[in-house]
Parts: sequence; structure tokens; C-alpha cells
Amino acid sequence: MQIDTKLPKNSSKQRKIIIENDYLQKLQQRFALATILIPSIGTVIAIGLFCLSGGSGVKIGLLVSMYFLTLVGITVGFHRHFAHQAFKTNIVIRIILAILGSMAAQGPVIHWVSNHRRHHQYSDQLGDTHSPHVYEGQKEGQKFAQLRGLWYAHIGWMLNSKVTNSALFAKDLLQDRIITRVNQLYLTWLILGLAIPTIAGGVLNSTWVGAWQGFLWGGLVRIFLAHNVTWSINSITHLYGTRPFNTREQSTNNIWLAIPSCGEGWHNNHHAFPNSAKFGLQWWQVDIGYWVIRALEVLGLAWDVKAPTARLIEAKKLA
Repeated sequence: MQIDTKLPKNSSKQRKIIIENDYLQKLQQRFALATILIPSIGTVIAIGLFCLSGGSGVKIGLLVSMYFLTLVGITVGFHRHFAHQAFKTNIVIRIILAILGSMAAQGPVIHWVSNHRRHHQYSDQLGDTHSPHVYEGQKEGQKFAQLRGLWYAHIGWMLNSKVTNSALFAKDLLQDRIITRVNQLYLTWLILGLAIPTIAGGVLNSTWVGAWQGFLWGGLVRIFLAHNVTWSINSITHLYGTRPFNTREQSTNNIWLAIPSCGEGWHNNHHAFPNSAKFGLQWWQVDIGYWVIRALEVLGLAWDVKAPTARLIEAKKLA
């Protein structure tokens, strides 16, 4: 069952939030399937080769560095800057963030932002892009509703959902000529994200084997790990964790996802203050994405950085 099919077929609400186009839907599904299967297969191959030949500093270095750079593109770029306008920056940084986010293989920037803004508008309600609560309340299959919901929010929605209407949810980006151009070159940036670790691995090891290892570890394994961490924010943090803020949806803070997601794990904080550049609202809540934004701010490359005051945080807890 798809969450979108619950909406009345001829309602104006449905016509606005989705695009009824079979070709675009099938194209979206094929891209989704490819970006799910190819990194997964590459990761299995990489693990098999690791068991045979062991690891190396170059493999780990390429994996960690590419993972960090592309996840910063997602959390700082796609999410905090483009989707929520949590801070302002110059056009050069905007382009860099859009390219880094595209290299994460989670879809073009306008597509990503449209889905995310739709998620916030209809979070855990009819129309949400990827709610794990989609099967709750159904008599049929109620026993496994949560498990099915986890699958849907983690991966299933990408294979079943209809195309989100970017003209409604990302009109500002569609009107930005430069970002629209970056969006159109998505496949170029995706290939670049695979080429960089491949070339680096070849140069650092001075062998074709090194290039292959760079492609696997800095490319496919990195994408596989970053994908599943990001998808876990859609699935796990809407089911398991703490809720310091009584928000209208079922978002939670999950400490186990905080560091690997560069701060995205503080998801209840984010839903409480969606336009905040700062997700870790307590001193002990590690938020690597916000550290990057603060560094840009110190360098004069980011300004109008939004964050709630201590009084506002306490007021929200009591609300």
C-alpha cells in the first residue's frame, strides 16, 4: 500500500502535492532501484575482498573522507540550507554544497528538497513522503504494521511513491537559475563522486587495483553507508528514541544516529525548530553539521544563522 493512494483520487490536495505522470514515476523508481542495488552489491563485493586481502589505510581514508564530505552536502547543504534556509551563504558555497549533496546519490537537490518539505508539511499524516506509521490502524496486517512501516519509510517509499510536485514545494529553487543548472547536471556530480575516490585510490597506490579499491570503498561502500544512515532518519527516528518536545508528529531524538548522521539524529529537536541550523540543542548533543556551519560563519562565509534561544527551548518543552 502506498501512502499517497489514501488521498482521494480526484482531490485538489492530491493534484497539488504529486505529479500524475506514469513515465516520470517509472523513471524515478528505476533511478531509486539502481541507487539501492548497485551500492549494496558493491558493498558485498568489498566485504568479500576485505576478508581475502584485508584492509588498508587508503581504503579507510577514502571511505571516511568521502563519507564526511558528501554527508555534509546532505545535512548542511540539501537539508539545513536549501530545504529550511537555516543560514545564508554566498553563491560559491551554495554551488559546492549542492554538488557535494548530489555526490551522495540521494537524488538532485530540487527533488530532495521537494520531498523533504512535503515530509514536514504532512509529517506522519496522509501525504507524508516516508512515514513509518503508514500501516497503523489497518485491520489487515496490523500484527506486522510497525515492521512494514519501517521498511516503507526506509526504502519502500522510493520504489512506490509518486513524484512530488517541485513547483509547489521548491518554487524558490526552480527560480534560481544557477541551482537549477546544478540540479540538471545531477548525473555528472554523481559520476564525479565515484571518479574522485577511484582516481585518488589509483594515484595513492600507483596501481589499477588501488583505483578499483578506491571505487569500491570511497564510492559504493560510502554511498551504501550514507544512504542507510540517512534513510534511518526517515524510519528509525520516527519510531524509536526520546521526545523532549511534544511535536505534532512522532519524531524522536536517537543518540546512536547522531554522530554517523552528522547531527541529523536529533530529529525531534529538528521538528520542534525546523528552521534552526542547530540540531544539537544541548551541550552534549554532538552536531557535526552545525560545527561546519559555525566554521563557515567564523570565516565570514555564512550569516543569518538561525538557532533557538534557551528561553524558547524551555518554552517549547512546556508547550
